[in-house]
Amino acid sequence: MAAGRRRASRKRWSPFEREARGGHGPLIAGIDEVGRGPLAGPVGACAVIMPPESKAIGGVDDSKALSAAERVRLAAKIRERAVAVGLGAASVREIDRVNIYHATVLAMRRALGRLATTPDHVLVDGKEIRTLAVPHTAIVGGDRRCYSIACASILAKVTRDRLMVALARRYPDYHWDRNVGYGTPEHWSRLFAHGLSPHHRHSFVKARQLSLDLEAELPEQVIADAVTPIPAIVPIDRDDSDLSDDLPYLPEQTT
Repeated sequence: MAAGRRRASRKRWSPFEREARGGHGPLIAGIDEVGRGPLAGPVGACAVIMPPESKAIGGVDDSKALSAAERVRLAAKIRERAVAVGLGAASVREIDRVNIYHATVLAMRRALGRLATTPDHVLVDGKEIRTLAVPHTAIVGGDRRCYSIACASILAKVTRDRLMVALARRYPDYHWDRNVGYGTPEHWSRLFAHGLSPHHRHSFVKARQLSLDLEAELPEQVIADAVTPIPAIVPIDRDDSDLSDDLPYLPEQTT
């Protein structure tokens, strides 16, 4: 029964897209973010324009409602069919400097800027964003209610997950291949044991420890790292920046 309800919820072109086409033009970009909550890794965003004359891809849904295997399979179909795809990210340094909200908007603006085709209108998951700098329609729960935003949600999630798996090979202590940077008990345990990596969000680590009122104290070095002011200019290792600062440069993977 649950499976039947789930199949029924799969996306088709929505009234939001039909209304946007009628008022603005045929090329509608959906945009969604990924990775607002983790302790480590960038926040990412994807903007995607799906061909207006084609049928919706069967099985597309909010990325959170899909298994990892389903997301990977659908991401390949979305990329193959899309008119244009733009990926953007804001690094952990940017998150710590400007806060997660502004970093998320920055990632979205970068994703929109990397679309090879200019959309006639943009549909955004969530509330209106005054600083997005493009006309858009905000749809609360858009990744569940709007086909093009759901497509963006899938591509954003698959791309960021692959990035964290790649980073896990360089920083195996934190098991990012399993937790993709989120604050799981295992991740916290590894953080206590090994301290912060260059890809941890300093502001998140300290804030989460305070808000959760954890019984165990963070090691002194972790606390010192988390509250140390970040310089205005931080030297970036090119190998790591290819992964943490710029999602489009992540090598394509099929598995």
